[in-house]
Amino acid sequence: MMQMTDIITMPELKDICNIPLPSSIPFGFNKLISNRFEHYHLWVRMLYSCLVDADFLDTERFMNPEQFELRGNYASLAELKNRFDRYMNEKTAHAKPSKINEVRAAILKSCREKAHLKSGFFSLNVPTGGGKTLSAMAFALEHALAHNKKRIITAIPYTSIIEQTAKVYKYGTDIDGFIAEYKKAGKYLFGEENVLEHHSNFDFDKDEEKEKNDVNSPLRRQKLAAENWDAPIVVTTDVQLFESLFNAHSAPCRKLHNIVNSIIILDEVQMLPPEYLKSILSVLRGLTICFGVTIVLCTATQPALEGRIGSDTAAFEGIPCDAITPIIDNPEELAKELKRVKINTDYVHEKISDWQGLADKLSSFERVLCIVSTRKDCRALHTLMPEGTIHLSALMCAEERSEIISDIKNKLRNGGTVRVVSTQLVECGVDMDFPVVFKALSGMDSIAQAAGRCNREGSIKNLGDVYVFSPPSRIPPGLLRKGADATKSLFEEYDYDIEFSPEIFREYFTKYFSLIKDFDKPRFEEEMKIKNNRDGVFQFRTLSDNYHLIDNSYQLSVIIHYKSPKTGKDNSVLINKLIAAGPDRKLLRALGRYSVNLPLKEISELVKKGRLIRPFDDADIYIQAPNDECLYQPGLGLVADSLDSFGTYIF
Repeated sequence: MMQMTDIITMPELKDICNIPLPSSIPFGFNKLISNRFEHYHLWVRMLYSCLVDADFLDTERFMNPEQFELRGNYASLAELKNRFDRYMNEKTAHAKPSKINEVRAAILKSCREKAHLKSGFFSLNVPTGGGKTLSAMAFALEHALAHNKKRIITAIPYTSIIEQTAKVYKYGTDIDGFIAEYKKAGKYLFGEENVLEHHSNFDFDKDEEKEKNDVNSPLRRQKLAAENWDAPIVVTTDVQLFESLFNAHSAPCRKLHNIVNSIIILDEVQMLPPEYLKSILSVLRGLTICFGVTIVLCTATQPALEGRIGSDTAAFEGIPCDAITPIIDNPEELAKELKRVKINTDYVHEKISDWQGLADKLSSFERVLCIVSTRKDCRALHTLMPEGTIHLSALMCAEERSEIISDIKNKLRNGGTVRVVSTQLVECGVDMDFPVVFKALSGMDSIAQAAGRCNREGSIKNLGDVYVFSPPSRIPPGLLRKGADATKSLFEEYDYDIEFSPEIFREYFTKYFSLIKDFDKPRFEEEMKIKNNRDGVFQFRTLSDNYHLIDNSYQLSVIIHYKSPKTGKDNSVLINKLIAAGPDRKLLRALGRYSVNLPLKEISELVKKGRLIRPFDDADIYIQAPNDECLYQPGLGLVADSLDSFGTYIF
């Protein structure tokens, strides 16, 4: 039996005991900070993350050494930068000479030059179509090598954009046909193995049978990397990033220490939910001050996140006014250079009376995109449009939405008539290029994003046409209506004659934030006691339970039966496996791409009518009834007379 004296004399323990204690607190906790106690909770989380991840990894090393060996072995950021430079050189060499490509080259050059400045907050304010995604990555790679950063994390609000961005990072294109060719030829940008795509719709277990015997399977390695984010490039959602930073459970917290000394690109930063801004901006300040993180605020419509935000009792201090370094020195001039559309507000000043009137106007165009604010409005308008009009909304599952977006892109490239009626899910990052776009009155940032689907490549000599209209139906209450009210106020102030510019967006966000009555919905300031907490008493669990960027308390996912008209791919085998095996994490993840979110009230109605089944008494899993072939219809999505649902944020 081993005695205490034997343990004390163990060489491993002696080595540990001989490690000198740190002479100072790591990172920024020894700096003079106006409110250093604000970030103490983050310090505790980082220590917890180190402990938890080390425990998991050591256990895995002992219990499953073969799996442990699959971790790591990524390409260095230096190698990834070399690949990126080769890719960009080839891309620019084949680019057609045009004004817009000249501007994109100038943006790229500015990103590379500014990358050598010290770590902290940066803003990349680039109008839609300016090559923001690749320019931000160029900055991040240069900055990482200049300052010895460990990884690059890109956080995006919508899963549809994540899928598109991840494809570009992996293969250098998001076009499925080209990807198949590139993979066959072994042609990649960063490669599948170096890019972690981490979001709810990504199926790490697809092709499990095919890949289980492949020790170098990219999917197997990505699944492991999703546990602790040790990959050099991570593409994830705002939800995954920020809910992890405020979580109190071991699994989500494993990744936190790997955020230290990284670069975080917050794409479409204007989409951050305002009710969470106080906590989000606080944790971002903490990451930059105390943990060596560089934050890139990336958007075409930079929100007003500096100085005092909001009004009256809701107001709070955001990022210090002198803390954000602009990567683009002349955003006003850049906006003029990249102007590709003219804004028509006649249909706001003179409201269109009904959906038929709007349908008639849309039908007069051969190529037109109309974006409405609710799923109900999308369905109502689509039924009045000519045959062949494409319908796109969150009442369709993610699998079908991806197929439809791909088809739209192909039709636009090949010519012919293309009419699309969609919800806001196409606004951010979806690479479509229409000569005419109609957009329902909403926030100015949302209108600008919609305008980014018009004359995207600047090929129309006399500019593209964007028509903003007041919808015949009432704008849903909440943030959507507040955004619309702020926009209409701005239109009236400028006599309905307005152009996109950084100054206009600053004015808009100032108006919009003044309408917000609460920037701290999860009660972050109260639970963390950041003002006077010298005793380290934090309500981690309470805050974690309350911190949900997407409020799912009123809705659940419904699994539908889907057979792709395009590929013939059918999910019935997965559904049958789920029913036979019971609630299974792998199956539920795979079926995530075949689900639609519905309010609880509507789910209850569909269950009563026998159109949905709940196969397990102890789990809130709802599946389209096998004998109901009409509930979900390709091209329309989930169809039910009772549906009165709407969506503003689509993640």
